[in-house]
Amino acid sequence: MAQLKFALSCQSCEDSSLTTEEPVSPAQAAERAIRADYSRILATLIRMTRDVDLAQDALQEAAVRALQTWPRDGVPDEPRAWLTVVARRCAVDRIRRDKAREGKEAESVWLLEHEPPEPEASVVRDDLLRLVFTCCHPSLSLDAQVALSLRTLGGLSTGEVARALMVPEATMAKRLTRAKQKIQQAHIPYRVPSDAELPGRLPAVLSTVYLIFNEGYAAANGEDAMRANLVDESIRLGRLLHRLMPDEASISGLLSLMLLQDSRRAARVDRDGAVVLLADQDRGLWREDLIREGVELVGEALRRTPEVPDPYAMQAAIAACHAIAADYASTDWDAIISWYDVLLRIQDSPTARLGRAGAITERDGPQAGLVEVDAIAGLDGYPWWHASRAELLMRLGRLDEAQAASQQALSLGLNQAHARFVGRPRAASA
Repeated sequence: MAQLKFALSCQSCEDSSLTTEEPVSPAQAAERAIRADYSRILATLIRMTRDVDLAQDALQEAAVRALQTWPRDGVPDEPRAWLTVVARRCAVDRIRRDKAREGKEAESVWLLEHEPPEPEASVVRDDLLRLVFTCCHPSLSLDAQVALSLRTLGGLSTGEVARALMVPEATMAKRLTRAKQKIQQAHIPYRVPSDAELPGRLPAVLSTVYLIFNEGYAAANGEDAMRANLVDESIRLGRLLHRLMPDEASISGLLSLMLLQDSRRAARVDRDGAVVLLADQDRGLWREDLIREGVELVGEALRRTPEVPDPYAMQAAIAACHAIAADYASTDWDAIISWYDVLLRIQDSPTARLGRAGAITERDGPQAGLVEVDAIAGLDGYPWWHASRAELLMRLGRLDEAQAASQQALSLGLNQAHARFVGRPRAASA
């Protein structure tokens, strides 16, 4: 039962990164392979089967078989290939068992039993990226496109998608159901769009990649502060997009933003897994290669958008200000606030206002920061808004109010690492 439960929920598993010194059992190897490769294998299966539900069911069944057989027979040399082959066979079995598929059985079984069909002619060659473009169909609303991509291919649970898009989980469940129903009723095919259609779908694709990154950077659930596999996968997709469309400023800006944020990975938690504030991080642990690449990319994005600023480039410019500062005390808060002001003119959002309020706090003090935070509407259900208030109230000596705000943040749901962090309470700027 535990194995089945894991397989059916592996889309939302946390990354429990084991150190290379620790021995890895076959069961752990199976879990690792499923976590690491779930989305890519699923994308390949969807291309093969042209049926999302069938692909998901087949992969879940293959995951269960891996957990049952690998501890006994040993880990295969190519875990991803093993899972793909077994899932393909499971799909064949399901097609044959399902009488409702009789009209398509011969074609579907032939496709799955023979060599996998080559992808349709397209400049997009990566299966996962192709399927993200596929899910971002213009017949669906932008929110539905992003939600469907996150749920189906990003491997996020419905609750995690709801958190990423800042809506109640029940609302997100209904939105996803409506999107799938529309796909079925309108007979929208899961096919890769033509190369000419790709630019029109790019905004939803970029939003999807960035939200996958955000979920990895600050995990919604589990014990660890981050999910490294999601961070790595989103950066991989960002690099693929940049090679595909090197002149797109939005892609350069997004890739820059992700690299600059990820450059701090090793410094964001201590040896015990506790969150470390930006102000307290050991900058010697920051990756200089990612910082250099990120700064070059944001410069490229800014040069390509001299008149109409790009939101991702603005956020990357803010991240670059932090990355190039020799220490926290020398951070150029005036520059950061200026970049936020530009960002808010082109893409006003409550979370951007919260980031700007944090910069105001560092420049002008906690009272000025609290005024900014309290003026932000629409974040009552966002735990980091309450956590920010808790920190500012604590700095101002209003301890009872700070404790109440901290408890409100905790009640809204945080992963264990962030819950311990907020429970002190402390600043929410890690």
